[in-house]
Amino acid sequence: MSRAVSVESIGDGLSRTRGADVDIAFRMRGAGPAVVLLHGTSANHAVWEPVGDALEDRSTVIALDQRGHGRSDKPSHGQPGGGYAGDDFVSDVITVLDALGLDQALVAGHSLGGRNAWLAAARHPSRVTGAVVVDYTPFVEASVLDQLDERVALGFRPFGSPAEIEQYLRERYPAILPGAVQRRAAWGYEQVGDGEWMPRASASAMAQLIDGFRTPYDREFREVPVPMTHLRGAESKLVSEAAWKQAMALRPADSHPADRWIEVAGADHYIPEEQPELVAAEIALALGV
Repeated sequence: MSRAVSVESIGDGLSRTRGADVDIAFRMRGAGPAVVLLHGTSANHAVWEPVGDALEDRSTVIALDQRGHGRSDKPSHGQPGGGYAGDDFVSDVITVLDALGLDQALVAGHSLGGRNAWLAAARHPSRVTGAVVVDYTPFVEASVLDQLDERVALGFRPFGSPAEIEQYLRERYPAILPGAVQRRAAWGYEQVGDGEWMPRASASAMAQLIDGFRTPYDREFREVPVPMTHLRGAESKLVSEAAWKQAMALRPADSHPADRWIEVAGADHYIPEEQPELVAAEIALALGV
C-alpha cells in the first residue's frame, strides 16, 4: 500500500481499516493460522457466524464485509480505488492483511467471495496459503447471471419492519437455517430517515459486481498454485453440473492432486448458511488445524 493503514473498532464487535482508498469492515476473532472469509453478493460478514464459531478455537477468523456491502466503503466510479471487478475485491483482502500485520492467510469464499478467493490466490500466492471456493466456478452461464442480476435488484426496496425483512428473506432463501435469516436481517439492513428499512449494500455496486462476473478469470483459476477446495451444492441453481465439470477439467487430479472437489447433498447455492459444520470442517482441513 502507498500509505499506512490502521485498524479501528467501530462497535458491534466489528473493526474497520482506516486510511485505505477503500476501507473495509470486518469481524476478527480467535487465534492461530488466519482464514479470511468472503461472503456472496448482497450479503455481509455475518453469514459466516456459525462457521466462525466452529473455527475460532483453533484459528484466527476474519470475516469481511466486502466493498459495496455492510459497513465497508461503497466507492462510486471515479473515486480512488473505485470499482467492483475481481482485482478490486482482491486488493481489499490484501489491505486487511497488511493492516493486521498478517503475512499469510487461507481465503475462503462463497459465490462472489469464492471467485475473489481463487483470484487472490492467483494474484498473491505468497500471501494466500490456499483457497476454499464455495459454489462458484469460472463457467457460470450468462443466462444464470442475468437471472441473478434481476433477483438481486428486486431486493432493493424499502421494508416496513424487521419482521417484513425476515419474511422476504425466508421466501428468497428457503433452505437457509432460521438463524441465518435472522442474521441477514439484523446485519444487512438499516433504518433510514423516514423510518423505513433499506439494504446496507449498494444497489449500484451489486449491478457492477454482477457485470464483473462476466469476466470468467478461468486462466487464473487454472493457474492457482496453492491447494484449492471446491464445494458445490448438489441442488445449486447457480453452478450447473456442466459448469462444475468444466471447472474440474481445468484442474485435473494429475496436475493438482491437493485439490478437493465435494458435491454437498441436500444443499443448494447457500451452503455456508445451510450446512455450516461441513464448510467449517473443510476450512479446518485446508488450514491443517
